[in-house]
Amino acid sequence: MKKLFVLCFVALLLVACSQQDTAIQADNKEEDQSMNEQLIGKWAGNIELPNGALPIIVDLQKDGGTLSVPAQGLSNFPFSTVKYDGDQVQITINLNGSAIEVNGTLKGDEIEATFNQNGGKFRLLLKPYEEQAEEPVTYDTLTVPVKDGNLTVALQKSSKEPSPVVLLIAGSGPTDKNGNSTVTGKNNSLKMLAEGLAQEGIASVRYDKRGIGDNMSLLTKEEDITIDQYVDDAVQVVNALTANKAFSSVHIIGHSEGSLVGMLAAQQVDVASFVSIAGVGRTADTLLLEQLSGQLTPAQTAEATKILAALKKGEQVQNVSPELQALFRPSVQPYMISWIKYNPATELQKLKGRVLIIQGTTDIQVNKTDAEALKQGNDKATLTYMEGMNHILKNAPEDRAKNLATYADPALPLHANLLPTIQQFIDND
Repeated sequence: MKKLFVLCFVALLLVACSQQDTAIQADNKEEDQSMNEQLIGKWAGNIELPNGALPIIVDLQKDGGTLSVPAQGLSNFPFSTVKYDGDQVQITINLNGSAIEVNGTLKGDEIEATFNQNGGKFRLLLKPYEEQAEEPVTYDTLTVPVKDGNLTVALQKSSKEPSPVVLLIAGSGPTDKNGNSTVTGKNNSLKMLAEGLAQEGIASVRYDKRGIGDNMSLLTKEEDITIDQYVDDAVQVVNALTANKAFSSVHIIGHSEGSLVGMLAAQQVDVASFVSIAGVGRTADTLLLEQLSGQLTPAQTAEATKILAALKKGEQVQNVSPELQALFRPSVQPYMISWIKYNPATELQKLKGRVLIIQGTTDIQVNKTDAEALKQGNDKATLTYMEGMNHILKNAPEDRAKNLATYADPALPLHANLLPTIQQFIDND
């Protein structure tokens, strides 16, 4: 009888505990649901990159959401997945073959998160989004037929017609038509250049590259892009400008990697002049090893050297260490192979028109060695140095940290001598 009483007592205790657990689970579920609801909404913050802060906007919805990077021209790009777990959120995004993951935790009225992309891990702090006035659009939009569709192009009109027109070609990586990048931030260098030229009677066109901003749909997989495709896009734009009677002459200005793209395009079409700004004068493998010098361990430097040697032979490398994935991930190797094969100094020699080479003296990415190499490649070219101008065409000191800080400051004006130099060169055609 005593044993039966004990069993009954245990049974009653188990029932009571079960009911209590159910109540706790219900409370936890309600708490998790409450946390989820607090996460839902629009958030804004900065990805803390080595070169500065990059503003982004994250719109969290119950069953999805979007990512926007205004400086990149990326607007409302949909998540691949989004998962909520109490005060935590996990987002995955497939951006042109590039895997992005955001992991965040709600703390008070902020989300503390990490932004992971291609092996890189960066801190991200998100706060409730506040509407901001958008920059006024000062250009007209055109479309130019290219491979796989139409290229959306920004036309910055001048006050006179017919007028000279310049094709502005942006630099390497995820750089948009305004000279802004997801890597370095918003500086509006090319936007300022286009608007400044327009005020001086010179029209211009510029565009987001394939897979970026207005032209994101032209690239579905990162491994599909080559520098030759960029060149063909530029050629098609020049052909459209040449056929337009609103323009008296057509010119190309290429910035950084855009210099190589521009000079390759200028070999295929008839342009009045070519301007290289901060253009590389050596093969890409040589430049990359120089830029990486001091930033990698001896083992990483050896690996990078070996990878670049293989890419120069046209061979892809499958095994890349996690530390070098961001630079040498397999999906970007086809582009690097197409890039390394060109020697800019040799290619510039092939141009028949007038050539102006502009180099800033405080450029920490491209230096006088490159400018001199381009000059030697085309001895008829004019070489002009801009004292105190850095890679994004602004005044900057030689100090690396202070120099890089200008990359994400759109309030800084262009170097004072840049516009007058270009205007005089083009008007003397």
